[in-house]
Amino acid sequence: MSKEKTTERDSGEISSILSDFSQFYIMLLLSEGPIHGYGIMRAFKNRTGKGLSAGTLYPFLQTLESRGLVSKCDKATGNRPKIEYSLSKKGESFTKRLFRRFAAITASALEPTLETCASCGARVYGGAHYEEIDGIKLGFCCIHCAKAYKNDLHIEHDHERVK
Repeated sequence: MSKEKTTERDSGEISSILSDFSQFYIMLLLSEGPIHGYGIMRAFKNRTGKGLSAGTLYPFLQTLESRGLVSKCDKATGNRPKIEYSLSKKGESFTKRLFRRFAAITASALEPTLETCASCGARVYGGAHYEEIDGIKLGFCCIHCAKAYKNDLHIEHDHERVK
């Protein structure tokens, strides 16, 4: 298969997974290392507060396996064998691209709410410290940056007076 067709198919698969949060989260759990189906359901419930049915999980795992993104192996634990799922090399590469796409989507969603610290330039999401300086309301990442900014401004004003 040509690289263009693979990229187009991957792009469609990434879009599909991003549109279904449960699939995205299953990919996240698989990226953390080998895990059995019940472990995925338990981790999903613990982290999201929502249940994940076997009817959602196993068909998705089968689809991932048929596309060469996931491999499975039998792991004996106690009296019952468990099937453990892990990302293949192709799956790891795919997941990196998936997470980059998710990061870009998240960044564009957060961008309007980010404040840039007037002192150090750090990007602050929520909880910025605001102070009015010379009649202008400025955002800072912390009170220490606000203090440093005012000190720098004070030094700058002193230098102007000396000239």
